[in-house]
Amino acid sequence: MNQELIVLASASPRRRALLDQIHVPHDVHPANVDESALPGETPSEFALRIAVSKADFIHRKLEGADGRIVLAADTAVVLEDQLFGKPADAAAAAAMLRRLSGCVHEVVTAVAALRDSARRSAISSSRVSFRQLGESEIESYVASGEPMGKAGAYAIQGYGALFIDRLEGSYSGVMGLPLFETGQLIDGLGGRLWPAPGSATGE
Repeated sequence: MNQELIVLASASPRRRALLDQIHVPHDVHPANVDESALPGETPSEFALRIAVSKADFIHRKLEGADGRIVLAADTAVVLEDQLFGKPADAAAAAAMLRRLSGCVHEVVTAVAALRDSARRSAISSSRVSFRQLGESEIESYVASGEPMGKAGAYAIQGYGALFIDRLEGSYSGVMGLPLFETGQLIDGLGGRLWPAPGSATGE
């Protein structure tokens, strides 16, 4: 198994699960940063700024993290230039889902990684097509609690998958951590991604 320890600047269980998928051991230190969008900021600029802010925050808090890679990500859901963040409550979640219903939206996930003075970042962009949603299923989905804490008020890895009739791009990016880009960043900062010859992966 990979012995490189990543510091994940996020409490997201989805991002942890994705790092587990590629067998990257990690420690979790959630970053507390302001996630408000700035006037005139594009979705990519917004997501990248927040991801970099999270990584910087934890890198400073841990005083360099003992030379470990600090990894952070942020996801933005966009429809017709409107940015959909995490719903504040059930009513906001239902409103977001009604807007996304029957439409194609963009999901932008930015990833930032720091190691000592070296910095890397990348952006993944995907197009997600929602079928038309009925009011009763929106209400049932919101009542399940799954939309809360999710950008755009849905989770592709959960019940939200039932709403998606087409995805162009990265499944893991829509989930919250694009593994292709993440792997490149970790590799670029000297992290070990592959198990040693002859070692088991725990499957």
